[in-house]
Amino acid sequence: MRLRSWKQRGRRTLVAAALTTTVVAGTTGWAVGSEQSPLTGPPPGAASWRADHALGVGLPDPATAKPAQVTAFFRGLDDAERQELVERHPTVVGNLDGAPADLRYEANTRALKAERDRVRWRAEDASLTSQDHAQARFLVTRYTELLEHGRQILAFDPRGRGQVAEVFGDLAVAEHVSVVVPGSDIDLSSFDRAKDPYGTPAGMARSLYEASGGHTAVVAWVGYTTPVGLGPDAATGRLAEAGAPRLTRFVQGLTASGAPRPAVFCHSYGSVVCGLSAARLPASDLVVLGSPGLRAATVADLRTKARVWAARDDSDWIGGVPNVELFGLGHGTDPTDPSFGARRIPAHHAEGHTGYFAPGADSLRAFTRIATGATS
Repeated sequence: MRLRSWKQRGRRTLVAAALTTTVVAGTTGWAVGSEQSPLTGPPPGAASWRADHALGVGLPDPATAKPAQVTAFFRGLDDAERQELVERHPTVVGNLDGAPADLRYEANTRALKAERDRVRWRAEDASLTSQDHAQARFLVTRYTELLEHGRQILAFDPRGRGQVAEVFGDLAVAEHVSVVVPGSDIDLSSFDRAKDPYGTPAGMARSLYEASGGHTAVVAWVGYTTPVGLGPDAATGRLAEAGAPRLTRFVQGLTASGAPRPAVFCHSYGSVVCGLSAARLPASDLVVLGSPGLRAATVADLRTKARVWAARDDSDWIGGVPNVELFGLGHGTDPTDPSFGARRIPAHHAEGHTGYFAPGADSLRAFTRIATGATS
């Protein structure tokens, strides 16, 4: 009897693994995705920051200082001292979780201008290839767009595929705050693309901000290396494991600076990042949409005090991915399954994998209520 039961479980496991491989390989092609190297560690300029003793005190280490310690440090400085650090170390201050948002905006404006000047020079460098010139011209345009008047860039790191965070609304006075965490194929070049806008963190954040009537500040966060395509990176937790501490630190920085605990909206592979960071994330709500799984069997396994919500519309292709986790492949239980224990969000009028934040979608109406604290 035990042998037969074991064989049945074994067959189910093998079938699930085969289905996972088939769906991931067949949906858009296993070979489509390219393996990515996650961006980790402190921001550019950390070494010179650590060596700076001009203020007569040691500066908080970007790699080890907790966001609350960073906040306390800046509160102990006067305006002139803060400004001095922004001017000398824009790439550090601009990405230092726990630093005041207004200083980070100014620091990232300086960092963007400096990086634009650098790539503008590369666009004219005769020793480089035509491909290098084209990439440099693209980046000049990209950085110019981010420098447009009124944009609030809370984080900017040009390394790798580039990372960025943008704020919609006023973090300093907002009674409610939300953070949008994206899935695959999102980086500095695509986080606010015009094509398929509600599949981008900036498009989702802007839509939520406008739907709330400005009653919540919303942060579009691209602070981890996302998978490219639906290859092995998308089917495993490797990049999510690298991104989870970065998300945790970012949200801790918001709350340390005085913002309320945010509602965190996690799309697609971004929900894997959120699942792995949930236990340490100071969030009021954790909302997953179009999720392949959170690498947890139940809400209880997340060990979070946040309310957990889940949405998936019937036309979302993610519903065709088997919810298994075997030998590191797959992301576990479907969070919209009643057995998982999440609160279900209606998504009958959302369309496809990227329609959850589209104006008029019932899911957006529900997201707005969650973001503004209008739920019980």
